[in-house]
Amino acid sequence: MNNELLAKIAALQTTPFSHLKKLWREVYATDLPGLNRKWIVSRLAYRLQELALEKEVGSLEQRLDALAKVRLGNDLKRERRRAIHRPLTGTRLIRDYGGVEYQVTVLADGFAFDGRKYKSLSRIAQVITGKAWSGPAFFGLVGKKGAA
Repeated sequence: MNNELLAKIAALQTTPFSHLKKLWREVYATDLPGLNRKWIVSRLAYRLQELALEKEVGSLEQRLDALAKVRLGNDLKRERRRAIHRPLTGTRLIRDYGGVEYQVTVLADGFAFDGRKYKSLSRIAQVITGKAWSGPAFFGLVGKKGAA
């Protein structure tokens, strides 16, 4: 909480009642529901803190969104999906297909298979099978819906 807000809340104790009524209309957009000064001051103090926090949270969310866009690009959902299917660098994926065991090593910027570097697992799956496959599905990185 900043000092300006703390000072404003502390000043509520000695603020004339007419100013409290005006402030109430500003922050709640309604007339005062009662005349109990202690209750009014406590509600105003709470609301002022609430409004200040909304501003802080809103600006924090905007900063985090901007940072995410810088780090991941504008297509956040596509980047997130790609990250979910990508194992850690150095992981070795093994798949038995047609009685032959195939091994793929995950690199920082792609995949190594059969002495060559590939950008995607799907391309490797296509090389192995001769058909279009989802690479993550072929190597068992994704399962049926609901499976972890």
